[in-house]
Amino acid sequence: MAEDESPTLLRRQLGRFLRERRQATGLTLEQASVQVQLSFNALQRLEAGRTVKPRRQDVRELCMLYEVDADETEQAVGLAYRAATAKDEDGIFSLGGLFSDAFNMYVGMERSARRQVTYQEQIPGLLQTADYARAVFHAFPGFASADDIERRVDIRLKRQVIVTRKANPLTVEVLLHEAALRRVVGGNRVMATQLKHVADLSTKPNVTVRIQPYSAGYTWGFQHGPFVLLDFGTDAKNRQIEPPVVYVEGRLTSDLYIEKHDDVQRYIELAEAIRAETLDEVRSRDLVRRVAREFEREH
Repeated sequence: MAEDESPTLLRRQLGRFLRERRQATGLTLEQASVQVQLSFNALQRLEAGRTVKPRRQDVRELCMLYEVDADETEQAVGLAYRAATAKDEDGIFSLGGLFSDAFNMYVGMERSARRQVTYQEQIPGLLQTADYARAVFHAFPGFASADDIERRVDIRLKRQVIVTRKANPLTVEVLLHEAALRRVVGGNRVMATQLKHVADLSTKPNVTVRIQPYSAGYTWGFQHGPFVLLDFGTDAKNRQIEPPVVYVEGRLTSDLYIEKHDDVQRYIELAEAIRAETLDEVRSRDLVRRVAREFEREH
């Protein structure tokens, strides 16, 4: 077990996994709790990530009830063990290479979020076309196999359903640096198609794209890099379903997850400062489409 694993993040991820598997079987919380002889409140706390010391035997029995395969059952049991033994320290944690697709920490959080605010210097994954994503993966030396690249492209495209679905789509605000429009990924044709796709998506009521121009300089006087703010919304009693999290992709190292309230608040303030320097939505969309036409002419 890594010393910097976050028990709260691990508990939340375990809870999401169990909740999704239960819902896939059509069982209610009450029905599942009776089947495994857990109290309703105990199972509800486990699914909400509020069980401080999740028991491996409970997780194993739930996986059996939900007909989870042996590999994912062992991963879920291992996740319960790490969640029960990890130390909660300063609210900033790095995680890398620990999870299969079913237990991918970021994908799980993204799928559960109600709202995402992200600053990027590359077209974000949720807005990428297949050809743009393929060019991104192909450029990384760790992804040499064509089959591996296609698998990753397919996963990325399937993730995008949370933005385009009709029922409760994710609300996405993209603060995009102008560099993302100008830096060529996959060639001029790919860029033209990609930018038109971004412009089209920005007309959806749940998607906002605002461009930070080169002329804005450095927000707060330093190069802060990309980040994602995930907000999980509130319940019927206006209580947070889950606390917000800041995600910073590790690129060459482990991913970074920030949970501490004061640190998350600083990123919220940074996003506000970047937003103040961006073009409005209409001007941003016009710029994206204008650069797309430039790529078309150069093709």
